[in-house]
Amino acid sequence: MKRALPVLALTIAGLVPVWRYAPSTGTTSTEAAAPASTPSSSSSSSSSGSSTQVVSGSTVNTEKGDVQVQVTFDGEKITAVKMLKQPNHPQTTAAVPKLVKETLTAQSADIDTVSGATITSDGYKESLQAAIDENAESASDSDSASGSASDSSSSGSSSEVVAGSTVNTEKGAVQVEVTFAGDEISSVRMLQQPNHPQTTAAVPKLIKETLTAQSADIDNVSGATITSDGYKESLQAAIDAKGA
Repeated sequence: MKRALPVLALTIAGLVPVWRYAPSTGTTSTEAAAPASTPSSSSSSSSSGSSTQVVSGSTVNTEKGDVQVQVTFDGEKITAVKMLKQPNHPQTTAAVPKLVKETLTAQSADIDTVSGATITSDGYKESLQAAIDENAESASDSDSASGSASDSSSSGSSSEVVAGSTVNTEKGAVQVEVTFAGDEISSVRMLQQPNHPQTTAAVPKLIKETLTAQSADIDNVSGATITSDGYKESLQAAIDAKGA
């Protein structure tokens, strides 16, 4: 019996470490690493050297709510469209991916309206066109600046910016600003225009025709006759002021 007591004591002593190091049943401190946030498109750059620009379109007030887009351009190419504002409505939520997909395919605001979301579609296209115009204007200003520098060094001509007269129409005021490189019209910018989808769609066409014709003798855009007439009147005033 006296020998059994030491053996029992040793056995108990051997079990103590086991009890002390029993595995914990709580959660461990190791956690899965959170996924890295997707870099914004504004930080990406094109391998061809063209710069990436992020442009916010105008905020369009609709019956359903405000609509505003943010467009990422790689040069003149539309690489992404993000909604900054949109109506909180199931039909809008369903329509937006379709509108964005159509935009990336068409590379313009000349896309079809999504059935059941006409109001949102119109607002989307108007805000998108405003962003496209802004990007084109920025590119034009950049080209004009570099072109003017080379022209002035070779021929001594300099660029001149002239604002045309403000023309009040039934749809709203129309006014253009024209940049001349010597006697050539290098760019046209809208200072005032009616807040109307047909006007928004017509302006790029009018500007394109102006740069081709190098005058105000251009055709009216179908569906935007009033704006077209106001545009041409303001444009002619700018051309006349340049020649004065």
